[in-house]
Amino acid sequence: MSALPSPSRSAPPAPPAPLDARPTTAGGCPERPVPGGLLARVLAGVAPGESPLTHVAELPARPAVEGDWPGWAHPRAVAALADSGVRRPWSHQVAAASLAYGGRHVVLSTGTASGKSLAYQLPVLSTLLAEPKATALYLSPTKALGADQLGSVLAHGFDEVRAASFDGDTAMDERDWVRAHSRWVFSNPDMLHRTILPRHPKWASFLRRLRYVVIDECHAYRGVFGSHVALLLRRLRRLCALYGAAPTFVLASATVARPAESAGRLTGLEVTAVTDDGSPRGPRTVALWEPPLLAELTGENGAPVRRSAGTEAGRMLADLVVEGARTLAFVRSRRGAEVTALRAARDLAEVDPSLVSRVSAYRAGFLPEERRALEAALGSGELLGVASTNALELGIDIVGLDAVLIAGFPGTRASFWQQAGRAGRAGREALVVLVARDDPLDTYLVHHPDALLGRPVESCVLDPTNPYVLAPQLACAAAESPVTEAEVTSVFGGERARVVLDALAADGVLRRRPSGWFWPLPSERPAAGVDIRGSGAGQVVVVEADTGRMLGTSDLAVATSTLHPGAVYLHRGVSFVVDELNLDDGLALVHAEEPAWNTSARTVVDVAVVAPEGSGGMVAPDLDGSRPGGAELDRAELAGTGVTVRLGDVTVTSQVVSYLRRRPSGEVIETVPLDMPAQTLHTRAVWYTIEESLLFDAGLDASRVPGSLHAAEHAAIGLLPLFAVCDRWDIGGMSTALHPDTGVPTVFVHDGHPGGAGFAERGYQELVPWLTATRHAIADCECPAGCPSCVQSPKCGNGNNPLDKAGAVIVLDIVLGALGQHDR
Repeated sequence: MSALPSPSRSAPPAPPAPLDARPTTAGGCPERPVPGGLLARVLAGVAPGESPLTHVAELPARPAVEGDWPGWAHPRAVAALADSGVRRPWSHQVAAASLAYGGRHVVLSTGTASGKSLAYQLPVLSTLLAEPKATALYLSPTKALGADQLGSVLAHGFDEVRAASFDGDTAMDERDWVRAHSRWVFSNPDMLHRTILPRHPKWASFLRRLRYVVIDECHAYRGVFGSHVALLLRRLRRLCALYGAAPTFVLASATVARPAESAGRLTGLEVTAVTDDGSPRGPRTVALWEPPLLAELTGENGAPVRRSAGTEAGRMLADLVVEGARTLAFVRSRRGAEVTALRAARDLAEVDPSLVSRVSAYRAGFLPEERRALEAALGSGELLGVASTNALELGIDIVGLDAVLIAGFPGTRASFWQQAGRAGRAGREALVVLVARDDPLDTYLVHHPDALLGRPVESCVLDPTNPYVLAPQLACAAAESPVTEAEVTSVFGGERARVVLDALAADGVLRRRPSGWFWPLPSERPAAGVDIRGSGAGQVVVVEADTGRMLGTSDLAVATSTLHPGAVYLHRGVSFVVDELNLDDGLALVHAEEPAWNTSARTVVDVAVVAPEGSGGMVAPDLDGSRPGGAELDRAELAGTGVTVRLGDVTVTSQVVSYLRRRPSGEVIETVPLDMPAQTLHTRAVWYTIEESLLFDAGLDASRVPGSLHAAEHAAIGLLPLFAVCDRWDIGGMSTALHPDTGVPTVFVHDGHPGGAGFAERGYQELVPWLTATRHAIADCECPAGCPSCVQSPKCGNGNNPLDKAGAVIVLDIVLGALGQHDR
């Protein structure tokens, strides 16, 4: 591995741009350093003999492209925005705002801090100021982001707009006032689902006059949650039509692939995309960093482990603070953020104790005033280093920094650029470092920088035709207003919705009449029992045993792996240990404790094929449109090769059998057995089969086949999030040398949600690049026989045994060779 390869000069598509006008120096701080010096400082802390830097890319600066205030804009709105510091709008703001004001549904897909809020504030405020009865609705995925945006609108001082929040924290008496008087309501999908739509007669006046629906950070709506929100927005549209309104939808998104198509899937409308970013950006250095293997520590089965990304980021954070560089470190978990900040503070105490107070953690659970104070402290230079959870990439008002450290790939290229966009301001250079975790996906990215820096960001994966999502959403829709035959086609997607409605009627949930489908219990509202952020399999409530305080909830489907006795549970940065899990009562009892380890459950899995959709030239569901349909994936060439690839419905039976206690270093302390009930999941999977003779001919004897398939399965699960916008924990898999349904060696990768969330389909559609990346991740890893960076899985119920790293490469060579796409 080269310690410092030649820097790449090609910038990624539409990277984020800074928008921050805070002071560039802080009292008592050293002169602001240039990133070349920052990278040198970070490298200076590397131990002799280590070469963690795998790639450096220089991203050039980009000048601003300004536009003129449009003639339609209300003078008071223009004046207010100018008073807030916007002398002239940028070109993309004018383009999106003008489309929205003209009644065109629009999605603005540009980088971090590119001023997307102005693009919707200008048309909405102009309309509300000119039309005293008009109303608008703003939806955000988090309450914190909604509160930030409400504060921004209130700061303009337009009392007649009566902008107000309507979320779970709004007092009951205030809710009545908001419903009766507010003209711009700031809410979230949960309140829309549980309160506004089920009680739409009380909101009739607001809905009748609704002119705009703003959907902020719409790229956050993906998977099962995104599918629920897509149907929720269709419910909103049909009720607006009932009251004679046809609002314009204005969506704001991070840079994503095919934003118009993604926004169209989410809303069910034809949406125009604005993607040419006119905001300025300073030059940035992006470094990819792989922590070294630790000779003194071993993991499961004696496998080597790497220094943790959080530990590495903590050291870097301290080094950068010493240089006077304002730095934000993104860490994957709340506890990780706290540990990273503590590591940095400990290192600083040895160098300059006066700097310890200038480092802090930033996590969920902070009050709004605490967040604002921390943001102001970092902006002024009072704070120099902050460790933050990834969840706060939405709604965090910190940009224009000297450096951003990303401890572990955040799951999508969109999130990576969202976080990287916090670094840099016009005219100043900045540093971004991605520190790889001990994970196959991170390993692949730091050794194949073009997969991260040279490719467009992902499109969002969601499937509003998933019957497990459609059924509860259609029941809610029917309870709000009977679903007509015309609406089945025009609003809910056609035949698949009709099949689900008929099934609901057959089960007695709905009643079928000539005019449509009706909810039979007017006094009951089904929305209260439908969790749009969960799997639909029920909830487990987490309660502190000593106090009776409710800490949170978890999906029943994952409770046995996350809330089993002995599991470490994190709530707002505080650590708890589970004492008891009662699935019948939906209750987990915990106590506060700060153990020196974390836990990960081990699960054994069995997969049964229910309905394969075929092989050869089968047609995969189109995730950029609706099922069925899509681009045909030609598998005819597999005929006669001894390899098949299929997509279809499966039943997954899983059982948590043990859990590991690990130190933060990755060292395994012990394996603790568990006796948890088996769980059954009906979902979707992609799988491939290989004739046994092909494996033997390639040099794998019968004793190596199970470990080779097993290792290939683990690595494929680890790499699928690069192609499907999901997390490793959203999917699962199984491999076997002889599967009863296929009769040959088989590897399955399945969705972890009832009915599927579109991840298996995406894997099928991207099969060749997915398996090619999987092969590279295994082959590129420097370990001798397998480790967490390539073929070991943190949730393997078989204790990561057997695993054959070299055999996995042979398995993937056979499959890719059959596809005729093997990149040798």
